[in-house]
Amino acid sequence: VQLQASGGGLVQAGGSLRLSCAASGRTVRSYNMAWFRQAPGKEREFVARISRSGITYYTGSLQGRFTISRDNAKNTVYLQMNSLKNEDTAVYYCAADPNNLSTSGSMYAYWGQGTLVTVSS
Repeated sequence: VQLQASGGGLVQAGGSLRLSCAASGRTVRSYNMAWFRQAPGKEREFVARISRSGITYYTGSLQGRFTISRDNAKNTVYLQMNSLKNEDTAVYYCAADPNNLSTSGSMYAYWGQGTLVTVSS
């Protein structure tokens, strides 16, 4: 599967963005999908995931502000980000794996190229 992340940009603190991860080659329903992010000078961290069966899970600090969803018809996974904060500034990556369901990036076989989100105060 090939993954194409998009939707990043510059947004003011308190604003919203929706990231998209379009899959080609195979349907997203065949994969456990996740979003990770990497802020400047920091390690990559898990953000959210959605299983093949549609069960979602978030890193605790982001639950309530971020929502992961999947549109099977468009073969796309989304990350809706609300009430954005300066500390949400990062490159966001989507990832997929047919079998593994994890908060560890090393467990995902396929990655998109990343999309930059910059939150300004």
